[in-house]
Amino acid sequence: MIHADNDNPVLDDPRLAGLTSWDADWSGLRVVVAGIGVSGFAAADTLVELGARVVVVDGADTPATRAKAETLRIVGAADVHLGEGAYDALPQVDGARPELVVTSPGFRPDHPLLRAAVTAGVQVWGDVELAWRVRERAGRRTAEWVCLTGTNGKTTTVGLTAAMLRAGGLRAAAVGNVGTPVLDALREPVEYDVLAVELSSFQLHWTHSVSPLASVVLNIAEDHVDWHGGYANYAADKSRVYENTRVACVYNAQQPETLRMVEEADVVEGCRAVGFTLDTPDVSMLGVVEDLLVDRAFLEDRRTAALELASVADTGPFPTRHGVANALAAAALARAAGVAPEAVREGLITHEPGPHRIQPVATTHGVVWVNDSKATNPHAADASLSAFETVVWIAGGLSKGVRYDELVARHAGRLRTVVLIGTDNDALLAALAEHAPEVPVLHAGEPGSTAGDAVMAEAVRLAHEQARRGDTVLMAPAAASMDQFGSYAHRGDAFVREVAELVERLT
Repeated sequence: MIHADNDNPVLDDPRLAGLTSWDADWSGLRVVVAGIGVSGFAAADTLVELGARVVVVDGADTPATRAKAETLRIVGAADVHLGEGAYDALPQVDGARPELVVTSPGFRPDHPLLRAAVTAGVQVWGDVELAWRVRERAGRRTAEWVCLTGTNGKTTTVGLTAAMLRAGGLRAAAVGNVGTPVLDALREPVEYDVLAVELSSFQLHWTHSVSPLASVVLNIAEDHVDWHGGYANYAADKSRVYENTRVACVYNAQQPETLRMVEEADVVEGCRAVGFTLDTPDVSMLGVVEDLLVDRAFLEDRRTAALELASVADTGPFPTRHGVANALAAAALARAAGVAPEAVREGLITHEPGPHRIQPVATTHGVVWVNDSKATNPHAADASLSAFETVVWIAGGLSKGVRYDELVARHAGRLRTVVLIGTDNDALLAALAEHAPEVPVLHAGEPGSTAGDAVMAEAVRLAHEQARRGDTVLMAPAAASMDQFGSYAHRGDAFVREVAELVERLT
């Protein structure tokens, strides 16, 4: 019998159904792993260690992929296919059809290899599903999972959550979509009490049995519609984070869609819905009273009292609505895991945010320079633009099919100048013409140029010429980076480097 599940046939295969721990019988299981990147390599390496027969396929044939392929062959992979033709057909494993395909997050559901698997009745898992299946291991502590997703703020919030958990005396790590793969964390010598797991919509698409202690959708807005084939599919995959949650489904009270996701989720009996809000919280919510973050969810007398957790100022050097919301969501996950109120503030204060997210870079001649290269869509850029009064905005890149009208209309009054980078800016230009016709728009680099470093150098020069004392030069592109840069980190590093060189010239 086959059950339709996200275009994935979930088979009533007793062997696959029984693979629910590291100590289960994985030996000889025929598996194809799609992709040899960070998560694909971790999946293949884990499966080989478990005794499965593994064939890995990847369309890239580069020195890096060849080195990984050689490593996998040495440790015992059955075969590795690289380069052109690797995806032409679903490969056999030891002369027979695979029993399982484990896919890397970057593979779209309509990828020919995955469609071939579905057509053949082969179950498809993501790396996170595999990690959940092997989390229990004899002689080791089994870590609880708190899972989070959202359009923006995932990496920041997973770091905050882990910091709060550690401040509460728990051995915890931030893992998942960006950073350490969950599979790698499970194989580390450290025995964790809790894993804070960041999940992308891509990863959630291929999860089926994950049952976290607590879960949250931070926010939801248009993004990755090209990968999912539309916003409805994207939102449906995000909502999967709530499935099988055991203690608390945390939702954004200012985005009712996230509450609907909770209401429609199939959760474990006794699981609670817990909201977070930037307003005064109702019962079973965390929120803000004056300049304090408070908890009315995780205390016995929540109908008549609230616990102080931290102050808004504790959330960072540039407190934003988005940043406060992230802190509240992290606090809800940590409190669901039993962390004391005082550990929430300690976690906020001790957490060191990663680069490229509202990162102060320099202040020179009264102008503040801020790197928010991780703002790869309008929703993220909205959060950072809201933090500053007058902005020279460096924006643009690959738009991924999103619209900019709401973003530009909301912030037109704070824009002194817009400096465009990137090659796919028609939608942004149209929104600027419609909603901010008086704001000067300058173009860095030649039209269509893919020389990202040179384009960023000119963007910083133009921004410096336009900025006045008291302004903020904010690089929050509201678009992806791959048209001119290797990643958002490459784009952010280029900005930081050019600003440093500017400051050196001015001093």
